[in-house]
Amino acid sequence: MVRLLAFALHADEALEFGRGLSAEGDPDLVRRDLTGAIELWIEVGLPDERDIRKACGRAREVVVVAYGARRVDPWWEENAAAFARQSNLRVLTLTGEETAALQTLAARSMSLTCTVQERHVWLASEASTVELAPQQVL
Repeated sequence: MVRLLAFALHADEALEFGRGLSAEGDPDLVRRDLTGAIELWIEVGLPDERDIRKACGRAREVVVVAYGARRVDPWWEENAAAFARQSNLRVLTLTGEETAALQTLAARSMSLTCTVQERHVWLASEASTVELAPQQVL
């Protein structure tokens, strides 16, 4: 569900799901230009600093959408200084409550609508609507 959120936040006709879940070193979402160069590399979760540094060297822009309830803050504290050295990196965080709310939308066959407006995201299914406000920490 966080990958879907990341897709909605960066919607573009060239954005596609990567092999990040099954292939180490590949992004979760990627947008390439017509020459095949990576314009946007998106990781979700709490990636290793070394992997993000490599991604920053390969892509024009890298975005991390960090989630994991109580693990996000320690992960950020451990990596903030190293991440700050990457000029093409943005880090967004989700709270545990936001992640839990996203999970309530997951269904075998789901139809979602999404509205994005000024750092707020509304995802709606037939049964409910979830409001999210990912915080940009870098």
